[in-house]
Amino acid sequence: MKITTLNINDELPLTCSRKGTCCHGNQVFLNPWEIVSLANKKNCSVTEFIDNYTDLKGLKLRFDGVKNQIGKAACNLYIDDFGCSVHKGRPLACRLFPIGRQIQQNKIQYIYQGTEFPCLNGCSEVLELPKITVNDYLSGQETDLYEQAQDEYLEVMQNLADIAFSLLLDTKLADSNEHETLIEWRKMSNESIEQILNRIDSEWLKLLITPSINEFLYEPIEFTRKHNELLQSKAQEQFGMLDCLFELSKASIQIMALTLFLAKGIGADPTTLIEFWIETAKKHGAKE
Repeated sequence: MKITTLNINDELPLTCSRKGTCCHGNQVFLNPWEIVSLANKKNCSVTEFIDNYTDLKGLKLRFDGVKNQIGKAACNLYIDDFGCSVHKGRPLACRLFPIGRQIQQNKIQYIYQGTEFPCLNGCSEVLELPKITVNDYLSGQETDLYEQAQDEYLEVMQNLADIAFSLLLDTKLADSNEHETLIEWRKMSNESIEQILNRIDSEWLKLLITPSINEFLYEPIEFTRKHNELLQSKAQEQFGMLDCLFELSKASIQIMALTLFLAKGIGADPTTLIEFWIETAKKHGAKE
């Protein structure tokens, strides 16, 4: 499938409707700050929100609501004949739709798949709207804070990967001719996100998805940096004194699984990432 890159000054018939096709039959992945924000908009606890509105322990919104005219199920946050029940607090993926966002070589790109712009057939009202620039669309959708949160969680993801690397390369494992750690990393490159989820210890999953952060709800950068501190502190507390090769390997695998799970939630490709990280580890002496 061809990927079309957009310049922020490109003009396209962009819109966002409370009742658009984006609310049906899609996959919307969430980062932890978005989960907390959405729970706040629904006036419920984070745990209640995860149980009632998401799949994969909060990683993505659940789509099993009323089906539209072409048989696609609605998001659980969608109310029939009304629209999105959290429209003002909707996550980045919903704000961007139908545009995608990727970062390559530290440069942000806005994209869509194929050569024909999405939504032209799904939302008839789009055809009647004047064209606006991508930049104006993003401004109208108030994506700024949500993009900041996404980018900060990319840093959190890399920091978690660094912990997995440190447990593998900066300990006795590096000199032990141990192979199991990278073998398990490799297995994860072919596993579904459900399988990766099953590898994650419940305490680590709770800290990743439902961190105890009561402040910074409206400050995603500060929230995310506080979240990173909590993850780093737990890693130091739990793994800082490990000496047994088996336990070091187990810890590295656990943190890599956690890293890949977060990667999926922020729109990164776990398979591509793990392949790159395996090759990097091998260049630094790890064995497979």
